[in-house]
Amino acid sequence: MMATATAFAPATGLMDALQVTLLLLVAAGATAVVLVRERVTQVLVLSAYGLLLALLFLAFQAPDVTLSELTVGSVLLPAVILLTLAKVRKREE
Repeated sequence: MMATATAFAPATGLMDALQVTLLLLVAAGATAVVLVRERVTQVLVLSAYGLLLALLFLAFQAPDVTLSELTVGSVLLPAVILLTLAKVRKREE
């Protein structure tokens, strides 16, 4: 008996529920980034938001975009912003 591609694919309803859940979490994460006022906390929330976006891209079966978002959105951008904030604080003192 020959196996079909659909036999190994996840259930469509489950995948739709996962995608909708991740979309709602991404919307809540974006709102949290905007509403947080303390700078360092905002950068940490931004990093978590990048991780949520990476999970969303993974759920939409875009592994290349997922890897890019993980490196840039979750690690590099928050690191650059934190280094910039540290440098600005040194100048202010």
